[in-house]
Amino acid sequence: MPENILEKIESLPPLPKTIAEIEEYRQKRDKEAFELLKIIEKDALIISTLLKVSNSAMFGFRSKVETPSRAINLLGINFTISIAIGGTVQNLLKANLSAYGINSDDFMRVSNMATTLTNLWLSKVSFDLKEELILPSLLQEAGKFIIADILELEGKTNEFKALLRQGKSTAQAEKEILGLSTSEITARIFRHWKLSDTLINSIEFVDDVSKADEAYKQRAQILDVVKTACEVTAPLSDDNVNKAIEKAKAYNLDIKSLENAIEKLEDRLLDEQV
Repeated sequence: MPENILEKIESLPPLPKTIAEIEEYRQKRDKEAFELLKIIEKDALIISTLLKVSNSAMFGFRSKVETPSRAINLLGINFTISIAIGGTVQNLLKANLSAYGINSDDFMRVSNMATTLTNLWLSKVSFDLKEELILPSLLQEAGKFIIADILELEGKTNEFKALLRQGKSTAQAEKEILGLSTSEITARIFRHWKLSDTLINSIEFVDDVSKADEAYKQRAQILDVVKTACEVTAPLSDDNVNKAIEKAKAYNLDIKSLENAIEKLEDRLLDEQV
């Protein structure tokens, strides 16, 4: 890994104690909602993020969600954990994302779109896969904060944007300039924070699925499809949706459930604009 990227990752602050407790809780076989509530109630940022996300039209809840206990009840334990960890990670990685033409709020919105798409799609395919991939689908783009920061520090933001205008994908442009893509950097960040091996192995080779260990290949394929559909520079654009469906076909994944999930998510996003 290039020294500049490694130094940036090694200098990141540790995860807050609350996240360490949530990660420990996440590993438990039997999880009780009240235990999770006791953990997240200690962190005002997590509660604020949880309520903000819960009240997005993306989730389609009919009445306003005003308490963390109701949010957990409606979203489910794993979805709540994902939002708690995702919001905290984004807060720790704060950086100017102008290289991608977005800001932190845009990034969080797209991350939530990706998680919702994963939930809607895999609910019709496999409960176990859905539960395993909700968190990585939310977190897999976290490395973009490090990349954007380094591009800015080294004066390469305009060069990066030029590659995107030429039609290169963000992963191709990242590789061309830095030698690494988001998925590899995200995995390295999570190793630094000592998050679970399953999370890291699911994400690490999303930008080059052929390198993924056989045990994690299907997870990486699903995350690649979700990432393609919810590409941060143009989430759910016709072009990106078509690319995602073509990838799903090539990976022999469930196309019909994916198309239905995309349609349902698009309808919710339209409601959000009304």
